[in-house]
Amino acid sequence: MIDFKKFEKYSRPGPRYTSYPTAPEFSEEFTQDDLKAYYKNQSDDRSISIYIHMPFCRSACYFCGCNTIFTSKEEKKVGYITYLKKELNILKNHLNTNREVTQMHFGGGTPTFFSPEQLEDVINSVKEVFPNFALDAEVSCEVDPRFFKKEHMDVLKAGGCNRLSFGVQDLDEQVQKTIHRIQPFELTQNVIKIARDAGIHSVNTDLIYGLPHQTKKSFRKTLEKMITLDTDRFAVFNYAHVPWLMKTMRKFDETTFPKPEEKLEMLKDTIDFFTSNGYKMVGMDHFAKPEDELFKAIEKGELHRNFQGYTTKGGADLIGIGLTSIGNGVDYYAQNFKDIPTYEAALDNGDLPVFKGYRLSDDDQLRQFVIMELMSNFALNITRVEEQFNVNFKEYFADSLEALREFVEADLVEITDSNIQVSQTGAMLIRNICMPFDAYLNKIPEDKRRFSKTI
Repeated sequence: MIDFKKFEKYSRPGPRYTSYPTAPEFSEEFTQDDLKAYYKNQSDDRSISIYIHMPFCRSACYFCGCNTIFTSKEEKKVGYITYLKKELNILKNHLNTNREVTQMHFGGGTPTFFSPEQLEDVINSVKEVFPNFALDAEVSCEVDPRFFKKEHMDVLKAGGCNRLSFGVQDLDEQVQKTIHRIQPFELTQNVIKIARDAGIHSVNTDLIYGLPHQTKKSFRKTLEKMITLDTDRFAVFNYAHVPWLMKTMRKFDETTFPKPEEKLEMLKDTIDFFTSNGYKMVGMDHFAKPEDELFKAIEKGELHRNFQGYTTKGGADLIGIGLTSIGNGVDYYAQNFKDIPTYEAALDNGDLPVFKGYRLSDDDQLRQFVIMELMSNFALNITRVEEQFNVNFKEYFADSLEALREFVEADLVEITDSNIQVSQTGAMLIRNICMPFDAYLNKIPEDKRRFSKTI
């Protein structure tokens, strides 16, 4: 029996590690000239992953931490597509867009808040500039079931889409009302049927634990209903409460949040529920069926993590397109402008709309590898790290290993001469276990860290 009360001490501000270094380290000293230089020097042998940000939503979901714009004006969406096309044409001048594309993802916002015709226009425009899609390319789209119909599915399928991710979060009526997202179970059921009827064989649903008024019992009811839909993957995220960044989160009464030990109990119950129903825990917040490629990747130790979460498509340069989008290569990150006027002005001037970025040092790349391996596979092959980066691991990371001692003593981590292995219970604290390897985080006093809490 796990004493979750004792785990409260691990509830600290910490990154989710969709990147390392994390976004607060990005700097405006990184300019479009830096990105152009990286594009020029990228190997033609490296494949490309494309992320397209579609920022608009009709109304706010109060829990959401994404970069979104709320509108009901059709002309805003039309104008945005015009500028996406401008960005694509400028990219063509600086990047070899004939390289193989192994992944394309539409995120938001609400991509399907755009009309089917508008989505088709965007897909066709991307494929005109990036014509070389791999036969097994993963093409995916985030979907709000409240804004999805068969015509959207027809367009996405014709554009090569083979994976959909449906946002659900929670089915409890009180929770839905509080988070400002009324979405009956039957609605989700209907849109998943549309996807299955279209031949989509990889369907994910997103859930969130830690929302206002949630309890272990109420969330269990959500899980029991959702599993009847037989989706291939579930992503079950820890709600990230960052009201200093997202004004809508200030609407919540913080006394209605489940306490840290309750959240851990909810996570433990979620893990037990899915694993007892044939799913495998993948990374820190995903569950997949044994036949799913995520499951196969973790068995081979080939799971990767990027800004879209967990993926099997590693070794690609990520090209971020659209407002706020982030791209990265072997040794850089680059993020587009976050507001429409500045984004449009850059493109009108013929510039890449680069807001800020980061150049990775050798130390950054080493720590990035270590953190991403732990985040993805709950294990690290020390021998491989030493061979790949030409370091003595235990000397290089002496401070990190000392900081991990409390996790070792709690039987959450096992460290040998050749491996670091995180236990099943330790996986629930994987962000905490990665934090000792973060050279930047450890320079910031804990009360100054502007991240959501790990629990």
